[in-house]
Amino acid sequence: MTQKIWFITGASRGFGREWAIAALERGDSVAATARDTTTLDDLAAKYGERLLPLQLDVTDRDADFAAVKQAHEHFGRLDIVVNNAGYGHFGLVEELTEAEARAQLETNLFGALWVTQAALPFLREQGSGHILQVSSIGGISAFPLVGIYHASKWALEGISQSLAQEVAQFGIKVTLIEPGGFATDWAGSSASRSEQHPAYAEYHNEVQEQRRQRVGTPGDPNASSAAVLRIVDADEPPLRCFFGTAPLGIAKADYEQRLSTWEKWQDVAELAQG
Repeated sequence: MTQKIWFITGASRGFGREWAIAALERGDSVAATARDTTTLDDLAAKYGERLLPLQLDVTDRDADFAAVKQAHEHFGRLDIVVNNAGYGHFGLVEELTEAEARAQLETNLFGALWVTQAALPFLREQGSGHILQVSSIGGISAFPLVGIYHASKWALEGISQSLAQEVAQFGIKVTLIEPGGFATDWAGSSASRSEQHPAYAEYHNEVQEQRRQRVGTPGDPNASSAAVLRIVDADEPPLRCFFGTAPLGIAKADYEQRLSTWEKWQDVAELAQG
């Protein structure tokens, strides 16, 4: 198998770190970004020159372009670009501040957009490449308390589906990875939270219990490595792929409800047509 060159954002922990290790273990090379590159010291010591640690805050567009350019100059090409950097924000819609809403979109949506834009000229020139956008089951469905997170991922889904059609002519593939609940610290120390509104005090408790029941036992990020390698090695990778056993059932229930509602109200749709 030909060695692949990866560019992975958010490689300090969770999916980003596990996928970087999986790539390095099989002989690939990785440009791994993190806000604090000391979190990558152990990988640098083990894998040497095949790992390029890069300090990066993906919300900085100029820094994104510089990091991608540096990685390309260092390795000579880019094969797989993984937009993994992101976090979850917990807050009911009425509780969100402007700063919280903008920060969520700056990281989860615009960070991925800037890295994608930075990589595309290199991928177009070489006539190949694969962009992995780490979305979520929350990119196609929605639950209380994480509305602004959903907004960021639904937007990523839409822009990535458009992107896939635009760049197919250049031999570039796009895949949206849509995990369910995984033990990635997404809801832990990496998350941010709004100040709770007293009017929703009881509802907060209800929503948290619903989430515990929905997520169940979180998946192991390490186990996802085999799945991501299968996707990047596929001749015809999917535009979308769930990670975990729960998302398919959630998606089926959600889309069945949508179709039922659209069909029920189709006479109104036709009325609007005139």
